[in-house]
Amino acid sequence: MSSLGNLRDLYQQVILERYKKPRHRGTTEPVDRRQRGHNPSCGDTIELTVQLDATGDRIETVKFEGEGCAIAMASADLMAEAMQGRTLEEALAMVQHFHTMMQGKDEFPTEFRKLNVMQGVSQFPVRIKCATLTWQTLKAALENPQASQSDGFVSNEETA
Repeated sequence: MSSLGNLRDLYQQVILERYKKPRHRGTTEPVDRRQRGHNPSCGDTIELTVQLDATGDRIETVKFEGEGCAIAMASADLMAEAMQGRTLEEALAMVQHFHTMMQGKDEFPTEFRKLNVMQGVSQFPVRIKCATLTWQTLKAALENPQASQSDGFVSNEETA
C-alpha cells in the first residue's frame, strides 16, 4: 500500500475513534467562556466551554457539546486536547495555523502532530467547514468574553 493510502487509513481511523469516543465532551467547571457555533451547510452545531487559569491568560480546559458529522466532532475533540495549557495568544495562533493547514499550505510541528491527521480533510473542500467550525467557535470565545452571556451562534459560512 502506498504511503498516501496509509495516511488516509490513519486519518479515517483517528477521526472515527475521536467521533465514537470523544475525550473532551462535556462542560467545563467553572465556565469562563462559552460560545456556540453552527455550520449551516451541513447542520453541525457545537457549544464550547472554556476554563481559564486564575490569571485568565491560559486555558485550563476546553470541552464541547454538540451534534455533527464525524469530522466536526473529531476536530472538536482534537482541538480541545491541543488547547490545554496554552496561553490565549498561543491558542489564537493555533487557530490561524489550523486554517492555513486546511488550505493545504502547512502542517503542525511534531508536538502537535495529532492535529495533522485533519490535513486529509483539505482534499475535500466541502468538508473543510466541518473541520474548522470548532476552531472558529474557540476564536470567537477567546476574542469576545462577553459572548458568554449571549445566545448567538458563530457561523463559519462566511469563512473557508
